[in-house]
Amino acid sequence: MSMVLSPYAGMYELAIPKDNLLRQMNELVDFNFIYDELVNVYCQNNGRGAIDPVRMFKYLLLKSIFDISDVDVVERSKYDMSFKCFLEMTLEEGVIDASSLT
Repeated sequence: MSMVLSPYAGMYELAIPKDNLLRQMNELVDFNFIYDELVNVYCQNNGRGAIDPVRMFKYLLLKSIFDISDVDVVERSKYDMSFKCFLEMTLEEGVIDASSLT
């Protein structure tokens, strides 16, 4: 996993209210436990790199919270800043293909 820097990172602070559910979840929940749970499933030195498991978990969590389809959650993560922030994406970063969630 690599850290992606963006000149627009401060936009989340300005655009997403402090009481936004997704912003609060990101601040209160440490999702790093997912890496510990999956350490024996992902190979670190062989094969193509996988989509970040925390991001995949968050996509599925968004689907459950908002009761939307795979396609809808991916589509909404293209333009909804609270989704992008929750998924820890830069504003200009592309989204996954919806088929990755099935």
